Amino acid sequence: MKSESPISNAKSEVLRYRPKPHIWHFVVLLVIIAFCVFPFYWMVVTSLKNQQDILSPVPKFLFSPTLENYQRAVTKFDVALSLENSLIIALSTTALSLLLGTPAAYAIARFEFKGKKDLWFWFITNRMLSPIVLALPFFILARNLKLLDTQIVLILIYLTFNIPIVVWICADQFRNIPKELDEAATLEGYNSFAIFWKIGLPLVAPGIAVSAIFSFIFSWNELLYALVLTRKYAQTAPVVATSFMSGYDLPWGQIMATGTMIALPVIIFSIIVSRQFVRGLTMGAIK
Repeated sequence: MKSESPISNAKSEVLRYRPKPHIWHFVVLLVIIAFCVFPFYWMVVTSLKNQQDILSPVPKFLFSPTLENYQRAVTKFDVALSLENSLIIALSTTALSLLLGTPAAYAIARFEFKGKKDLWFWFITNRMLSPIVLALPFFILARNLKLLDTQIVLILIYLTFNIPIVVWICADQFRNIPKELDEAATLEGYNSFAIFWKIGLPLVAPGIAVSAIFSFIFSWNELLYALVLTRKYAQTAPVVATSFMSGYDLPWGQIMATGTMIALPVIIFSIIVSRQFVRGLTMGAIK
């Protein structure tokens, strides 16, 4: 009689004591999903209604959809230009943050050098500083350098906040890579950059994806510095969205249309890297 292996026995024990899903588990899950998705659904639906349907005392779920709110938002409030500015700034900041942050994270995780602890302390405490404290100094610097109302000033400022995020996340990922791999690669004739490029980066791709999402979302949604440092030509989408809040007659349809156009790129970007995002969040949870 053939005896089962220890691995098979362990799997059988796990399956035996695994809790069976109950109908209430699905009910609670559906409630949570509905609670999270409904605000976005209502925003999209409202953006497709006319003003009369929006202000109806009884919510209308059956209506004739229209794109008039999107047309007015693009033409009247110049949302298209603001979306273009936001996209350029967010993508540029994300790309530069990864380009500068991942080598820095690798150096901190793999090498010893003078001032390493102080540098690491600055990285991990960077986001603890309130952004409003730096608004006036950044404004004075931008004015003296003649960078007000330009995309470059927002990119530079966002880099000061996004690079520490990339370093913080990726450094922990690099530390989880066994140093034996570096030693084996060194014996094969690889230098430090080749080890970083061909071994380190592929193994920490999930962490890089998480860093990219955080950097993109921060750069896309940031309002304070964009509001203080831009006037007309470099305004981002969140800044233009605040221009609706004036007077007593609020164009709710155009507000919701602008909100939908602002949220859509973040959702698309998150979906593209969602697989790596989940892996990045769970890496290191189980040793």
